[in-house]
Amino acid sequence: MAGHSPVGEIAVLCSDRGLREVTVRPQRATARVRSRLVPAAAKARSVQPPANGGAALARQALSEIGEYLAGRRRQFTVPLDLEGTPFQVKVWKALLEIPYGETRSYGAIARRIGRPQAARAVGSANRSNPIPLIVPCHRVIAGDGSLGGYAGGLGMKTRLLRLEQGNGNRPGNSRQ
Repeated sequence: MAGHSPVGEIAVLCSDRGLREVTVRPQRATARVRSRLVPAAAKARSVQPPANGGAALARQALSEIGEYLAGRRRQFTVPLDLEGTPFQVKVWKALLEIPYGETRSYGAIARRIGRPQAARAVGSANRSNPIPLIVPCHRVIAGDGSLGGYAGGLGMKTRLLRLEQGNGNRPGNSRQ
């Protein structure tokens, strides 16, 4: 299921257990987003047809993302179906613990999951995050305070961080 947002077309894919994938692309890439839906659905093990509730989860996800981008939502309630390596899932769960408007370094996430030497691997797991925005990989920055990377581009990362920091949060709420 896809919808429009202030940041472009957003497509979501749900399994029987929850949200599996969020794809965010600028408006000019709408055709590419739609073309990804079929391959993503084919690789998912158990995508529900709309009659079984998958469409309701997709609508919920799109609604919550829209509210987030409008500055009206700080936490997501849509169930997630995280699928990745055990390390990736551990990283993504740690990202879910970063409060709205705050940031953490790659090293801090590595320490949080008990792998203090794995900051680069945390970055790799972030790049593989199938549920950006909701699993907030945009809140992870480099140890020196620079933005680091972001699969959606640094412009998008900056925009998301400013949205959160300008919505009742002080800039600098960062823990290294």
